[in-house]
Amino acid sequence: MWSAKPPQPPSSTYCSLQSSLLSLAILTLLSFTYLSLKSFHSSNSPPPLTPSLVIQSSQVVRQVAEQQREQEEEEEVITDVYNSPGVFKLNYEEMERKFKVYIYKDGDPKTFYQTPRKLTGKYSSEGYFFQNIRESKFVTDDPDQAHLFFIPISCHKMRGKGTSYENMTIIVQNYIDSLIAKYPYWNRTMGADHFFVTCHDVGVRATEGHPFLVKNAIRVVCSPSYDVGYIPHKDVALPQVLQPFALPAGGNDIENRTTLGFWAGHRNSKIRVILARQWENDTELDISNNRINRATGPLVYQKRFYRTKFCICPGGSQVNSARITDSIHYGCVPVILSDYYDLPFNDIVDWHKFAVVLREKDVYDLKQILKNITQDEFVTLHNNLVKVQKHFQWNSPPIRHDAFHMVMYELWLRHHVIKY
Repeated sequence: MWSAKPPQPPSSTYCSLQSSLLSLAILTLLSFTYLSLKSFHSSNSPPPLTPSLVIQSSQVVRQVAEQQREQEEEEEVITDVYNSPGVFKLNYEEMERKFKVYIYKDGDPKTFYQTPRKLTGKYSSEGYFFQNIRESKFVTDDPDQAHLFFIPISCHKMRGKGTSYENMTIIVQNYIDSLIAKYPYWNRTMGADHFFVTCHDVGVRATEGHPFLVKNAIRVVCSPSYDVGYIPHKDVALPQVLQPFALPAGGNDIENRTTLGFWAGHRNSKIRVILARQWENDTELDISNNRINRATGPLVYQKRFYRTKFCICPGGSQVNSARITDSIHYGCVPVILSDYYDLPFNDIVDWHKFAVVLREKDVYDLKQILKNITQDEFVTLHNNLVKVQKHFQWNSPPIRHDAFHMVMYELWLRHHVIKY
């Protein structure tokens, strides 16, 4: 097990203090100048001083505050949680300046296209992306200016209308074929500069009826298992986030975390069955054989995240689980227990800095592995976890470095390598 240094005070403390002192100095100087001018004009009895100086002063103060906020954001990005902090910062800024996406306008929003089904539930990440991209500055109405093309078909909306898997496949195939026949853009790259977004695993299967969609287009999916057709360097792992969160974000509350590990859920996969059988009667690991009954009290499940150090996240029917982002939100270090999982933003952030990533075979040694993590190592993991919380949350409208912008950054990285 790697050793870790105790957490150091944030490096931005001195800079923030320096910026605050600078702001105070500017305010003092402006106030002194204003009073001096007012006194001078009063002694010579000219017309009363106009409010222009006050307006200019307010503008300067706002500019200073904005510069301070940008400086703090830049300092926050430069952290070892990222694989290449400097590269991420430069590429992200370039993305904000240049990236353009064209959204096909075909398809009735009242059926399966263009708009999200809803922004709640297990598959809300899909809905948020559909909404966020239209709220963002990345959209262009000129396809000739676009770096990528978004195929706005929602398998989540199909699922909500009771569409069968077989009909989903036909609908997706017909829609793609209609775009290929109507526009020249797909044929320029055989679809390599096109992408679609789906969070429901049925949506992934529904695309398999169109081979070029699977082979060439960028699939942004919540179930990125690279043993069943997912291609990590081409496709994008979409974080599955169960929003809205029931309780506020956790973090900086290490003293409250007295339980070693926690998991509760359905036994709908082999690894979950093994986890429950192996550890459900353990006195140090809080492992439940099923979901926690709501009758036991309000938000009992969510509150357990607050008092646990490590939250176990085994794969379910797919490799992914919303429990991972729940753990991140509530400040509980996630323990990834799933094979073949291309973790969200894996090429941007170093998951080993804020999570424990294990193979499924490690389930038998789970308790000892967690107990071997020293308190200093846990503190480092927890503090780093707080730093990445913003990346695993959706907002409307979207804000810098949130889940939407991280997904867009992943797409921006891929647009450089698809032209052929």
